Amino acid sequence: MYDSNTLLSSLVQLGQWFRDEAHLDEKVQRTALAQNGWFTEASVQRSLQSHGRALSERGIEIWTKPYDFPQTQTNVDVGLILAGNLPLVGWHDVMCAVLSGHKVHVKTSQDDAVLPRWVVAKWAEFDPYVGEAVVFHDGLMQNMDAVIATGGANASRYFQAYFGKLPHVIRGPRTSVAVLDGLETDVQLDELGEDIFAHFGMGCRSVTKVWLPKEFDLDRCFAQWVRWGHLAQHSKYANNYDYHKAVWLLNKEDVIENGFLLVKEDDKLVSPIGTLYIERYEDAPTLQSKLVARAGDIQVVTMRNENVCRAPLEAAGLRVASFGDNQCPALHDYADGIDTMSFLLTLPQMPGEA
Repeated sequence: MYDSNTLLSSLVQLGQWFRDEAHLDEKVQRTALAQNGWFTEASVQRSLQSHGRALSERGIEIWTKPYDFPQTQTNVDVGLILAGNLPLVGWHDVMCAVLSGHKVHVKTSQDDAVLPRWVVAKWAEFDPYVGEAVVFHDGLMQNMDAVIATGGANASRYFQAYFGKLPHVIRGPRTSVAVLDGLETDVQLDELGEDIFAHFGMGCRSVTKVWLPKEFDLDRCFAQWVRWGHLAQHSKYANNYDYHKAVWLLNKEDVIENGFLLVKEDDKLVSPIGTLYIERYEDAPTLQSKLVARAGDIQVVTMRNENVCRAPLEAAGLRVASFGDNQCPALHDYADGIDTMSFLLTLPQMPGEA
């Protein structure tokens, strides 16, 4: 039986499991790694711990306080189409849909089909209602009343065409960027490395472009990023690095390299895996205008808390994070700035068809 208070209590238990026990299930994690060559033991552990920290009793209380949850289960069927580029990247949508009291239909990515089922099964141990509310689909979902879907540019166009007449949240490709002002400490530059290299830079919260003051010395960054040199030993990452190095050198591009990262000045936002785009700037107001103009393409802007650009960018609606926080969003830090929970809680309880 649906009960929001019981569900919230079970999420606290699930958070404890994420933090203390999930990493002990080596069999599940080996299966997940075998399914996706980009997943590593470190990346799965990073994801588990991130979810565990988010699902603290206090974190859940802060997140859910503004919402009024239904008294009973609704008659709404919600379809969730999850991405698979990062371990458990779609877990937040699953939590929101279950808490909103709807019947939850989940289509996992073939790149991350093991971990979501594993976590839902564990949650159901703490509250059996979860096992009744969530249905996993291997094929096409039909007769949905609403849809939340995440994918790349082509997938997003398909989702829009197929589900556009339903209430929906469709997330397309975004990336994250960083702004340095030259006053960063070595510790902060090290934390920026986490934002760039964690999960091989494949997430929408991964920094793929850095703006630098005109005279900033990149060697300061390289000195703090050496601990990520092991990425060069990962075959998929190394193949990307070698490919782009060959292409850029063949095209006589000016490239800086350190053995595991290629750095190139470019005005584009999304750098390929194994690379990082940089751009020099002279004054903060001009840079702020550039970022605001590209707000629809940017998930997060990372910078020092004291950076003069921070307040104007936040006032303009961009999400700003401190160094090292990109891969650990709070529960209320919704993807694309769209409040998923509010969307779900305001769905009309009238069955429809896709």
